[in-house]
Amino acid sequence: MARIVVIGGTGYAGSHIVREGVRRGHEIVSVSRSMPDAPVDGVRYARGSVLDPAALGDVFDGADAVVSALSPRGDMQDAVLDALEGLVASLTGTGTRLGVVGGAGGSLVAPGGPRLFDQGFPDEYKHEAQVGIDSLDLLQRSDENLDWFFIHPAEVFGPWAKGERTGRYRDGGDVVVRAEDGTSTISGADFAIAVIDEVETPKHHRGRFTVGY
Repeated sequence: MARIVVIGGTGYAGSHIVREGVRRGHEIVSVSRSMPDAPVDGVRYARGSVLDPAALGDVFDGADAVVSALSPRGDMQDAVLDALEGLVASLTGTGTRLGVVGGAGGSLVAPGGPRLFDQGFPDEYKHEAQVGIDSLDLLQRSDENLDWFFIHPAEVFGPWAKGERTGRYRDGGDVVVRAEDGTSTISGADFAIAVIDEVETPKHHRGRFTVGY
């Protein structure tokens, strides 16, 4: 059993990761600024902001992995990178892995590039995609004493396309995963399976990967 702390554990990606972690018998701590409407049995909910880690007390102590599922929207639009910088500083040299949920924009369309972001990416999602790209850059520049992984979901991923838990996904390395018909999707539940799989059986040390069907 691992101790997994999920930052943004009441959001779309975070809540799915929390549920999958509990399903597999892990000790799960969800950190968010609000409590969920329907708490998951077995989860410890810590209310607070990752921008003020001192106020979170011992929440990170003894964690095997901390997974950041923060979204650069609303009042967090310009704060996600600051939060990630704080997590990097806090976890470097501790032996705790840092996982970061990114967006699809930074994934490649083919081996060697270019990125989705550079291929007529929708304007309304460019800020969010840029934060993901900058977050990956921050991790790649981090001290070697921090073990991290960064996971890109498929192009279609979010509460508007929830899908079902199928128990399957494909790892595309750094290339966006597409089905034979060209679509790129993954449900929140199956995305969470990929995240917990990586925590349980690390395959991407200081590296990124994409997931989809």
